[in-house]
Amino acid sequence: MNPQRLLIGGLAVTAVAILATLAIAPAITHQKVLSGYVEGEPLYFAAPIAGTVTQMPLVRGQRVAAGQALFVVDPRQLDAQQAQAAADAAAAEAQATDARKGQRPIELAIYEANVAAAQARARDAAAILRRTEPLVRKGVYAPARLDDARSAAQAAQAEVTAAQRQRDAAALGSREDQIRAADQRVREAQAALAGAAARAGDVAPHAPAAGRIEEVFFQAGEWAGANQPVVSLIADDRIKLRFFVPEAEVSAYRPGGVVAFTCDGCAKGLKARINYVSPRPEFTPPVIYSREARDRLVYLVEAKPGVLLNPGQPVDVTPLGRTR
Repeated sequence: MNPQRLLIGGLAVTAVAILATLAIAPAITHQKVLSGYVEGEPLYFAAPIAGTVTQMPLVRGQRVAAGQALFVVDPRQLDAQQAQAAADAAAAEAQATDARKGQRPIELAIYEANVAAAQARARDAAAILRRTEPLVRKGVYAPARLDDARSAAQAAQAEVTAAQRQRDAAALGSREDQIRAADQRVREAQAALAGAAARAGDVAPHAPAAGRIEEVFFQAGEWAGANQPVVSLIADDRIKLRFFVPEAEVSAYRPGGVVAFTCDGCAKGLKARINYVSPRPEFTPPVIYSREARDRLVYLVEAKPGVLLNPGQPVDVTPLGRTR
C-alpha cells in the first residue's frame, strides 16, 4: 500500500475527529441545569441542667406543630430554685412596705408617754418659776434663785419639744435612701424570680415552628447532661436548596430572585426564592462534580422552596442565563 496515501487518510480521520470534538464541546461544557441538593438546618434542644428525661413523646421522623411540647427533664431542682426565688421576692416586698411605715402602735405609745412625762416636768418647772418671781421681788429669795427657776423651766420645755419630735419621727417611715435601697432589693428579687421561671420553662421546651423530628438522642428514663441536645428538629422554614453557580453566571443571581427546579418524584413547575449568594468562590464540590459540571470555580447559592422537601434530596436548578 502507498505510504503517502496512508498518511493522507490518517490526516483526514484526525481532522474529522477534531471537528466532531469541536461540534460537541459546547454541548458538554454548557450546563443545561445546575446541580444541587436539599439542605435542612436542624435546631438542637437541650435543658440547662442535668437530669432524667421524664417525658419523651416523640419519635424520629415525627411531624410536630408549632408550640408542641418536645420533652421534659426532671423539673424538681428548678422548681425548688423558683420557690426560693419567690420567697426572696416576697420578703423583699415586705421589707420595702415596712420601710414606708412608721413604728408599731405599741412603740408609738412609748413615745407618747415620753412626751406626756416631759410636759408634766415642764408644767412643774413653770409653776416653780411663777412662785419664785414674786418672792424674789419681795426680797425673800436672792435673784440667783429666780435665774435657776427660769433655766429649769426652759430646759423642761426643751425636753417637751425633743420628745414630740422623737414621736413624730417614729410615726414616719424610713429615710428616702433606705426606701430606695429596699425598692432596689425588690427589683433584684423579682428579676431572680423571672430568671428562675424562665429556667423552669427550659426543661420543657416547645417547638418554635412546625417541622419534623430529625433525631431523638435520649429516651424517657435516661440521664441527659446539662446543655446536651435531647432532640433535633428541622423546621419547615429552615429547609432550603443549595446549588452552585459558575463564576461566569453568578451575577445573574441575587437575593429575592426566583429560580425553577426539578427533583425526582416532585411535581412540575416548582420554584424557590433566593435568600443567599455566597460572596466567595470555591471549587466544585465533589458531591455535584460531573461531566456536565466542569466549571472549577463556582459560587454557593441558597433558595427557599415553596414546598416541603426531604433534606439530602438532589435537585436540578434551571440556570437564569449566562451574563458573558
